[in-house]
Amino acid sequence: MTTTPINADPAELAKFSDLAHRWWDVNSDFRPLHQINPLRLAWINNLCSLQGKKVLDVGCGGGILTDSMARLGADVLGIDLSTKALRVAQLHALEAGTPCIEYREVSAETLALQQPASFDVVTCMEMLEHVPDPGSIVRACATLAKPDGWVFFSTLNRSAKSFLFAIVGAEYILNLLPKGTHAYAKMLKPSELARSCRNAGLDLVQTRGLEHNPITQRYWLSEDTSVNYLFATQKPR
Repeated sequence: MTTTPINADPAELAKFSDLAHRWWDVNSDFRPLHQINPLRLAWINNLCSLQGKKVLDVGCGGGILTDSMARLGADVLGIDLSTKALRVAQLHALEAGTPCIEYREVSAETLALQQPASFDVVTCMEMLEHVPDPGSIVRACATLAKPDGWVFFSTLNRSAKSFLFAIVGAEYILNLLPKGTHAYAKMLKPSELARSCRNAGLDLVQTRGLEHNPITQRYWLSEDTSVNYLFATQKPR
């Protein structure tokens, strides 16, 4: 079987593997993901109704988004390279009785060789800033999407404000995330992600920013992409 070099940082995999048992603890290090999940889920579903769709969640981790998309009626495959996180995701799906959900330990690039143009919707959320070659992931996601399919990304902007809020504030002052969760050099400017999308043949349809008030613990979508941001793209017919 043809495979591709693994586009993953062993240190990143180890970091998230060590936290895997806490994925579904809403008061754990993954609390921010639980808090933003309803926002990103509604955004995706409003642009492209998930009911009856064949969906791929790239870098699914413990399955927070994967599980919620399946519960909206999608047939979902979640993929990741963290064995521990996938076991947690599988166990949660079994205990919760989540329908139409499957998990596989495989890279996006390898799956793209195996199943090109197979998915109506591809999501890749909070992952690009953790891999050595984000452009390779974008290309793989584009390949995996069917013509006219949707591909959604979310990541962190490489900006002074992002460094201040997402690293200094979230990791070292407010302790919202474990120290070392994000590396500034790996963050992506929206212009860089847009270029990767264009190079992969994806049309950018919508951009949204994700904002957070640390006092009220409220998250909301806006036009401000200076810290967290989301891209909705579509593969031409």
